[in-house]
Amino acid sequence: MDYATLLQILDSTLRLATPLLLACLAGLYSERSGVFDIGLEGKMLAAAMCTGAVAALTGNVWLGLLAGIAGSLVFAAIHGLASITFRGNQLISGVALNFVASGITVLAAQSLFRQGGRTPPLTGNGRFNPIELPFADAIGQVPLVGPFYREVLSGHGALVYVALLAVPVTWWALYRTRFGLRLRAVGENPASVDTAGISVVRLRYTAVMITGVLCGIAGAYMAAGLQAGFGKEMTAGRGYIALAALIFAKWRPWYALMATLLFGFFQALALRPDVIKKTVGFDVPVPMLDALPYILTVIVLAGFVGRAIPPRAGGEAYVKER
Repeated sequence: MDYATLLQILDSTLRLATPLLLACLAGLYSERSGVFDIGLEGKMLAAAMCTGAVAALTGNVWLGLLAGIAGSLVFAAIHGLASITFRGNQLISGVALNFVASGITVLAAQSLFRQGGRTPPLTGNGRFNPIELPFADAIGQVPLVGPFYREVLSGHGALVYVALLAVPVTWWALYRTRFGLRLRAVGENPASVDTAGISVVRLRYTAVMITGVLCGIAGAYMAAGLQAGFGKEMTAGRGYIALAALIFAKWRPWYALMATLLFGFFQALALRPDVIKKTVGFDVPVPMLDALPYILTVIVLAGFVGRAIPPRAGGEAYVKER
């Protein structure tokens, strides 16, 4: 594989890893607070539909982004209500929201646009256009490092850089702030947090709402950045892959970045059967290449990456002692 081809694959890796990274960080906030969220997929799907619909109707991608975040927050609020306020089963709540999102997004898109459950193709200001980083052309002349900066790091939509920036912000918020200390504590021992006079319910709702915002950004990127509009089931299991990456990363922000880049790399390889053929020397069936990210997901969930210990209070509804 020559260097130019490698740069193309790494460029695709970054694009494909962005929604996984955002969803993975979203799940990190929720699960660190003790609320398991299987509904990342549904939130992303709802956000993608809202973003695609509003961007198509207004021609403004930023309004579409706000609509996507709002749609995701509605689903996050429902999950919080079911699992925190009413102390329902968190896993069932998340799965139910995924099913609801799968149906209602197609129904809404069909009702609005009459295009088989899709939104019209987004163009111009209705999409996140590429941003060229400073001095990309000048630095691009430097051997090795320059082409990497120009071809891989530069030329992405705004939300790609938002996702990358979210990693150090999440690390700082979780490990260098009072909020992060309390959030991690409520996921390990909510009773001790409650004894200290801190509201467990408020902390968990805050985490669930942050999850909604990040899933909203992820869905918006899929509809208006990675693709040009909303389509049926366009998330294609990325919410579940993000959960697998979260387990792979052992609920740590920087590990989440590396895990999602690895999943993104496998997705990028699946798009380049020519590279696979040159590497292994024979044709690999395209369906097998498409299955690579999901095979990696199964391997991760099967526990072949070492034992990952979730927050001790994860998945458990907290009942305040009287």
